[in-house]
Amino acid sequence: MPATSFDIIGLGNAIVDVIAPSDDDFLIAHGLHKGAMRLIDEATAEKLYAAMGQTTVVSGGSAANTIIGAAQLGCSAGFIGKVKADPLGDIFAHDIRTARVAFDSTPAVDGAASARCLVLVTPDGQRTMNTFLGACQNLTPDDVDAQLVAQARIIYLEGYLWDPPEAKQAFLKASEIARTAGRRVALSLSDAFCVDRYRDEFLGLVRDGKIDILFANESELHSLYQTADFDTALTQLRNENILAVVTRSERGSLVVTREETHAVNAFPVEKVVDTTGAGDLFAAGFLTGLVKDKDLPDCARLGALAAAEIIQHYGARPHQNLKALAAENGFEL
Repeated sequence: MPATSFDIIGLGNAIVDVIAPSDDDFLIAHGLHKGAMRLIDEATAEKLYAAMGQTTVVSGGSAANTIIGAAQLGCSAGFIGKVKADPLGDIFAHDIRTARVAFDSTPAVDGAASARCLVLVTPDGQRTMNTFLGACQNLTPDDVDAQLVAQARIIYLEGYLWDPPEAKQAFLKASEIARTAGRRVALSLSDAFCVDRYRDEFLGLVRDGKIDILFANESELHSLYQTADFDTALTQLRNENILAVVTRSERGSLVVTREETHAVNAFPVEKVVDTTGAGDLFAAGFLTGLVKDKDLPDCARLGALAAAEIIQHYGARPHQNLKALAAENGFEL
């Protein structure tokens, strides 16, 4: 087995988030499904952006959010993703490198602009996402550094990669390299509508042994097993030979293996401002716990702490130092 150079490497969509407060009337007027993520073209992105009013711009992308959170918690981390050599691409690259994450993916010099996600946040903290993938769709297997992946203890993949065909192949290549090198592969299901599109393929990844760790929220779990009954879905999940984590918002999380299930409470917060990135940061805390050899309940508690920080402000990047916050709450990392 090769020596490890990184604790965690993420592979995902390199996206800049453009965030604005909204209300239900705005969502209805623009035909948006509250709480969902939809893919849009560049023209639609420009039209919606013009209607959003004042915005906050911050680098995002599901796996990138997770990797930056893990780096803040003390992990050695890297990221593979595609941007264009344009202003938004420059913002993304600067932000992720400033967070002490290795990012050496070559930017595209032609083709679509760098990706952006227009995030509308309603007063209840729910986020409705409209994503122009742009240059993300140019991620190919050639962008996957085999040596980098083989030397990471965990490779973390986002389900959104399943939309562009070439990115899907990059996903599969990274998984195969990691598995061959004896590393662990983690997958976030990303979005219930993403699961609706690729349910059979995601179940195939689980059952064919291509992933070791699965992250899902309740709606994604219901979609995966096509049942409205949570206990029925949980029973099916328990029968898979996998380490799974199900997040349940204010009801905490469940860590599930074939042998055991751990229920872990959420960290209380004064006010939920924006749920963007909550699942991403939960994964950051949980995976950090794994590479630091914490037991499964403590991994989930660390995930809950990181998620609690992120939902108290706009954007999916931490405002507090997560390692210091963890230390204040009794975690030795």
